[in-house]
Amino acid sequence: MKQGETYIRVRYSETDKMGVVYHGNYLNWLGVGRTEYLRELGMPYSEMERNGILLVVTRVSCRYRRPAYYDDLVKVVTKIAAIQDVRIVFRYEIYRGEELLTVAETEHAFVNEQGRPVVLKKTNPFLWKRLQEAWEQVPD
Repeated sequence: MKQGETYIRVRYSETDKMGVVYHGNYLNWLGVGRTEYLRELGMPYSEMERNGILLVVTRVSCRYRRPAYYDDLVKVVTKIAAIQDVRIVFRYEIYRGEELLTVAETEHAFVNEQGRPVVLKKTNPFLWKRLQEAWEQVPD
């Protein structure tokens, strides 16, 4: 799987008085895209947590190119940009139709329930392999 695609209809509560999506809501959409992408890879985030692996956000970058509006149908495209033993970077693009609205990245550390970093390939070889396979298919 090279990338995941998740569709979201902009809700009224996500917009300001002018009908423009409030910038913080894009971060929620990134979370939805990432969660669905992991599910498509065969490891829902809820299952990761049951296995004692948590993803802690260590960095967020978001470039807003064009606004989204109330009732738009947006597509969140999620890919793996990089993966290392204890961290992963997801890259996102948010579209309205063919129009690119936003480009973003989130970096996460793999940690255990005590918040200590874990080496994913040792802790969960299945998930490590799935993430590696997905990442290797994505050209830069």
